[in-house]
Amino acid sequence: MIRPAIALAALTLLTACATTPTPSYRNTDQPLSVTTRHDAARLAGEWRVRAATPGDASLTAVTYRPGGQEAFALTRRICNESGACEPRRSTYPAKPLGPNRWALRAADGAEWQIWVVWVDADYRTAAIGTPDGRFGWVLDRAATGGEDRITAAREILDFNGYQSGALIPR
Repeated sequence: MIRPAIALAALTLLTACATTPTPSYRNTDQPLSVTTRHDAARLAGEWRVRAATPGDASLTAVTYRPGGQEAFALTRRICNESGACEPRRSTYPAKPLGPNRWALRAADGAEWQIWVVWVDADYRTAAIGTPDGRFGWVLDRAATGGEDRITAAREILDFNGYQSGALIPR
């Protein structure tokens, strides 16, 4: 009788220590495409987040810096308990994996990939995703306007297996 209790206690402890899986907002059985448009100079600069998956509710801007030490800077709106908010930027070194694909590395060593799934011909709007579906973004050069392009970016993410209903518009 004691052995089952010990086994149950050990199982409970292991369950409590298990890491929570990262949510996925896309059907990973669906192939994720990468746009054939590739111009690092035109992709460079700051992009406003127009829609994002729930884990990135505080993300307001994404900046791509091409060149010898490629990097992506993510700007988040961080609020404290009293309601005061301020922007905070974190920069992640980016290792190119091919055209429009990078591996980003956090300070703690965590690594993830981001892919440019689609960008319009004038590089005003982009759809960004991850193969594992941990996040998806609709980015635009402007904070407002271009609704036809924003809709197109959402549809492209949907076509690539993303749950379009999970994207929260800004």
